[in-house]
Amino acid sequence: MHKEAWAWLAAHATDQPVSVLDLGGRQVNWDSPRVLFPGASSYTVLDILPGEGVDIVADAATWDPRRQRFDWVLAAEVFEHTPDWPAICRTAYRALTTGGRLVVTTAAPGRQPHSGVDGGPLHFAEYYANVEPDQLRKVLEDVGFTGIEIDVQPSPSDVRAAATKPA
Repeated sequence: MHKEAWAWLAAHATDQPVSVLDLGGRQVNWDSPRVLFPGASSYTVLDILPGEGVDIVADAATWDPRRQRFDWVLAAEVFEHTPDWPAICRTAYRALTTGGRLVVTTAAPGRQPHSGVDGGPLHFAEYYANVEPDQLRKVLEDVGFTGIEIDVQPSPSDVRAAATKPA
């Protein structure tokens, strides 16, 4: 994760005793955002692949949070690696408590493709597509999020979002 995405997460993090769900949070080539939530009462990592720090191996687009709800959901540098990122937004909404926060960082148009497996060049048949800021906003609105904050940066071509599940 590049320093600008990390800074967005840090600016939206808290030291309060919150429960956090980190979607796609397998450690690839960066530190875990877990350190940004030092007071977290729980920190759960869900990823499609097993790996360091992963608690639940599942596809975030189809995962059912069942009865467990979280105060915060993170999706850092995930959406560009799947065409199903709108479904991940729906999963995040279902996983949040009312008043809960979603924080997203993803690649915007102009960012060079990179692998979600290891951060290097794309692997054979690996999906990659940058996310349009307006499309991200529309999906978050359609899912039901409010207080949507969208930030677009030209270098390194990022779109970032923070949103709330209304009470």
